[in-house]
Amino acid sequence: MKSPLLLLPGAVPAEGVDEGVAAHYGDLFREQRALADGTGFVDLSHRGVVTVSGDDRLSWLHLLLTQHVSELPPHQATEALILSAHGHIEHALYLVDDGETVWAHVEPGTQGALIAYLESMKFFYRVEVADRTNDFAVLHLPAGSIAETPEGVVVRETPYGRDLFLPRTDLEPYVEKGGVGPAAGLLAYEALRVEHHQPRLGFETDHRTIPHELGWLGTAVHLQKGCYRGQETVARVQNLGRPPRRLVFLHLDGSEVHLPPHGTELRLAGDGPDGRKIGFVTTSVRHHELGPVALALVKRNVPTDAPLMADTTAAAQEVVVEP
Repeated sequence: MKSPLLLLPGAVPAEGVDEGVAAHYGDLFREQRALADGTGFVDLSHRGVVTVSGDDRLSWLHLLLTQHVSELPPHQATEALILSAHGHIEHALYLVDDGETVWAHVEPGTQGALIAYLESMKFFYRVEVADRTNDFAVLHLPAGSIAETPEGVVVRETPYGRDLFLPRTDLEPYVEKGGVGPAAGLLAYEALRVEHHQPRLGFETDHRTIPHELGWLGTAVHLQKGCYRGQETVARVQNLGRPPRRLVFLHLDGSEVHLPPHGTELRLAGDGPDGRKIGFVTTSVRHHELGPVALALVKRNVPTDAPLMADTTAAAQEVVVEP
C-alpha cells in the first residue's frame, strides 16, 4: 500500500519489506537528529493493523500471548509475542487497549497469517478479530513531541514516543496541517531502533529464534504466567540460563564505504574468511553520532570482548544479552 506521504518533497521510497513508505527525505542525519530531539514524525503506514474487540478480548489474548494482558489497563501500551509449539517467535504485536478494543500494529504483510491463527483459536470466546490495515495507518511521533493528537485517535505511548492509529483518509491532512515537524524516513527510525537495541521481527529473528536470545524477556514476555503455546520452552531455557545465541551491538569500522547487509556472516577476527561462522548481522545502519553500527546474533559462548569480522568489515561488540 503506497503512502500518500511519498509525495512530500525529497521522499525516496524504501525497498523490501518496508516498501510503500519513505526510506528518507534527503538528509538522513538531519532526520535522525530531529527524532532524537523530539520533533518530526515517521510514516509507518505500511505496517499491518489488527483489532480484537468483544467482552472476552483480554482474557482470550492472555491465553495466546507471551505477555500478561488479562488485566491490561486502558491506554497502557505493551508488546507481546506469539510463539510456535517449540518456543520459536512467529509474531510480534505492539498493542494497546482503548477500553473497548485492542489495537495492534505488526510487521508489514504478517497480519494475514496472524489473523488466520487468531481466528483458529476463537472457539466459544466472545471476540471479533479484524484486519484494519486498509482503514488505519500508523504514524510515529518521537518522545518529547508536542504535536497534538487528533480527538478520538487511538494512541500507543511508550518511552520512545507515540504511535497514532490514524484513519488513512486523515493521514495526509494531519501532516499538512502542520505542527508535527519535519518528516523523517525509515532509515532514521531504524537507526534509533538499533541504538536502543530493540529487536524487530524478520530482521533480528529467523525460523529458530527464541525470546531469550533478543532480550525480549524484559518487554514482551511475562515469566510468571503460563498457558500459552511455547511456554514450556520459555520456562526451560530461563531456568537453565543457556539460550543458544545472544543479541549484540556492533561498532563497525567507519572506513568501510558499504554497510554489511542483513545476513552477513560473522567470524572471529584473525580466523580469516574461511574461519568458523559464529553469527550474522541482523540490521546495520549509519547513526548520526555513533557512526556505522549494527545489531547481530552470535553464538552464546563467543567471548564478549572478542573482535569480530563481518565479511571484510571489522566490528567491536557490546553486550546486549548476557551470555
